[in-house]
Amino acid sequence: MKAELVNPFLEAAALVFRQMLQMELVRGKTTIKKSPAPGYEVAIVIGITGEVTGTVVYSMNMDTVRKIVQKLMPNVEPGAIEKEYKDVVGEVGNMITGNALNVFLKNDKDLDVTVPRVVDLRKQELKLSDGVTLGLNLYSPFGLIEVNICMNEA
Repeated sequence: MKAELVNPFLEAAALVFRQMLQMELVRGKTTIKKSPAPGYEVAIVIGITGEVTGTVVYSMNMDTVRKIVQKLMPNVEPGAIEKEYKDVVGEVGNMITGNALNVFLKNDKDLDVTVPRVVDLRKQELKLSDGVTLGLNLYSPFGLIEVNICMNEA
């Protein structure tokens, strides 16, 4: 998988975490997988179409999600986090996606992305097509964010 297809999503995630959460993401281990299926409880799923097709999945555990929600919504009651987290995490996904799309446009890549979908794997199943997937770990003070990127040039 070409770096020019992967890097916009990593750069966008780093930018959003730096600007919104005032923290740096540190890139960890990279693996090759057979599927973009998430490894943690909460997933942000983004579909890609156009010159490039595929799926990008960000996933994290619920503890990381809670910390993100508390940082972005400091007045939220701890009991309300379970009701609010999908909207907050979805908005983080929107910002990452928008920033990645800008990088692609600057590099003359014509592609479209779906609205990010937040899936709670504790409550629902997620079916994704298999395909060669680049798995990356991004570490933050709030916990690990797993990024699975499965894309092909059309």
